[in-house]
Amino acid sequence: MKNLRIDSHQHFWKVSRGDYDWMTLEFELINHDFLPDDLQPILNELNIDGTIVVQAAPTLAETKYILSLAEKTPFIFGVVGWIDMLARDAVAMLEELSTNNILRGIRPMLQDIVGDDWVLQDVLIPVFQSLIDLQLTFDALIFPRHLKHIIRLVERFPDLKIVIDHGAKPLIAKNHFEPWAKELALLAEHKNVFCKLSGLVTAAGEGWTKKQMLPYMDHIIQCFGSDRIMWGSDWPVLTLVSHYQDWYRFCGDYVAENKLDATAIFGRTAQKFYNLVS
Repeated sequence: MKNLRIDSHQHFWKVSRGDYDWMTLEFELINHDFLPDDLQPILNELNIDGTIVVQAAPTLAETKYILSLAEKTPFIFGVVGWIDMLARDAVAMLEELSTNNILRGIRPMLQDIVGDDWVLQDVLIPVFQSLIDLQLTFDALIFPRHLKHIIRLVERFPDLKIVIDHGAKPLIAKNHFEPWAKELALLAEHKNVFCKLSGLVTAAGEGWTKKQMLPYMDHIIQCFGSDRIMWGSDWPVLTLVSHYQDWYRFCGDYVAENKLDATAIFGRTAQKFYNLVS
């Protein structure tokens, strides 16, 4: 696949499906349908070629739904889905889903699971090994408190391709930098770990500022470098505090000002990580 502009992290949902238990009053502003026709004009405006759609509900039905959207939406380059990793047939389900080449990985919603070290259960070892064997990836949706456990996971599976969603959601709104910074740096020492430049505006909250964001963005860049960072919108969640276009242009300006590799951050890293082929 040639170098393309890729949004590495966005969601679709149809509320009437009933998958989204997390959509409480706190998320009232986005408690309505967001579908490909809603995103297409924005992608056209910004000359973004395609996206990675990431699961937003812990149900197999939702994964199959977004895979069905991908079949009729050319700009969807890949899907990160969900399976019940604790199910007896988890490996078989993963093998079945992987017959659809648009599936590029899975994401358990670790931030919502009781037990910060959930990923380290021995019962999950066959599932992680299957991800490696099937050349699928693992999106880690985590908070800073999970980082030390993800480090242990990486040490256990050095061949597993892992991406940290939203920079591990640092507590920007509370101006908390440590221990997030130290543990992210330790994690980044493992070359099979990547990071998404996404979700940070939501972590900062309404009225976010450049001054507020820069220390966290600088640290992510210092840890991972352009070749292991991929830009993502986290649309439509980011619409709680910002706009797709504002976040895209903010990151574009940041990349230019710091003379970073825009081709990598805005596309090539996602192509490499998700093994996207033409």
